[in-house]
Amino acid sequence: MSKRGTRRLPHDFHLWTTVAATVEPLRRKGLLRLGSGPLPVPETEPAPSLGAPLKPLAAGKPFLPAYQAPVAGPAGAGKAVDPAIHRKLRRGRIEIDGTIDLHGMTQTEARAALRRYIAARAGRGDRTVLVITGKGVKTDSDYVAAMTQRGVLRTMLPIWLSEPGLAHLVSGWSMAARGHGGEGAWYVRLRRP
Repeated sequence: MSKRGTRRLPHDFHLWTTVAATVEPLRRKGLLRLGSGPLPVPETEPAPSLGAPLKPLAAGKPFLPAYQAPVAGPAGAGKAVDPAIHRKLRRGRIEIDGTIDLHGMTQTEARAALRRYIAARAGRGDRTVLVITGKGVKTDSDYVAAMTQRGVLRTMLPIWLSEPGLAHLVSGWSMAARGHGGEGAWYVRLRRP
């Protein structure tokens, strides 16, 4: 663990005093060591009843399914652009029919603009669209309030393309080559009309 600077920020001091007030110091002699005996059982009060009793969970069945983050890249969510087509796009042998720039928009604005744009391009019969999401904002500040999530639009694009409103129009997507925007852009391949 790296040492922080000797100067303490006011919010750090307030946090430290708040936490320190809730902690009891350990005694040196007579400490309970692991394996030396049973641990004391804390006294618990029965929870107040709010109506019907809760049903117990079935053994071996998780409460919620495990979270799976969207995979960025050519394998994203199983709808990747064909590798041969991706190679031709990267080298400029297949022309990009249209480009939409989403960075600088909020998630709701970007999602609505993407839906309108892809529907219009699919209606025209275009096959390849470049969607620019940007790489997102990162911060070098230590303040928690100043931190922002990096690449929200870039993360959400595969999810939006998989939604029922767009899935029937899109045949695949993959991250763009460096010349077309790299990590901040995606090739979206549309289905034939």
